[in-house]
Amino acid sequence: MSAALPPVPRPQETVDPPELLQLGTGTDADEPCLRADAARNRARLLEAAARLVAEHGAAGLTMEAVAAAASVGKGTVFRRFGDRTGLLTALLDHSEKKFQAALLRGPAPLGPGAPPVERLRAFGCAMLRRCVDEMELQLAAEPSPDRRYTVPPRRFLRGHVALLLRQTLPDADAELLSHTLMAYLDPALIHHLTEQCGVPLSRLETGWLDLVARVTRTDPPR
Repeated sequence: MSAALPPVPRPQETVDPPELLQLGTGTDADEPCLRADAARNRARLLEAAARLVAEHGAAGLTMEAVAAAASVGKGTVFRRFGDRTGLLTALLDHSEKKFQAALLRGPAPLGPGAPPVERLRAFGCAMLRRCVDEMELQLAAEPSPDRRYTVPPRRFLRGHVALLLRQTLPDADAELLSHTLMAYLDPALIHHLTEQCGVPLSRLETGWLDLVARVTRTDPPR
């Protein structure tokens, strides 16, 4: 009979809405102070930028193209984000906050209200779809090896997985298992599989559901 696992320090697993990721743009922190029309303009710019990246890739994203797609003047884009780097950083921040909000307050099964295994299944599939849709942005956001597991977005998402695992498998080492599951959702791996190996997204989603079933000792959805 194996010995009991040693206790693992548990970081705080939940993040209240005010503590959602801030990438340091300074643009979202003062959002409540913006005039309603300015806030709408900013949201329209970010949505337009996201569409352009999805359609043409991050390398082709320009301030001029975003202005045209959002039907605003080019000066508005520069005043709001400063330069292209500021725009990309704000876009990453915007995407991360939307995803975190969906986990914390969105509809089930991604958000609260579903059993933890169902939420875990939904989380992985949503992460896979998000990574494929935002591949260039996700790769651009990859931290250096020494910070890969400590940056706020990665800590938040891994902590969410650990929490769901702990609720499903109280006796398991949820901390280590959460790292194992998050490795499946690594953007560099997803890029390799989809872009270099031609693996379809549907196969990756099926693989995730199978992995969750094996880890949690539950039947995969039919």
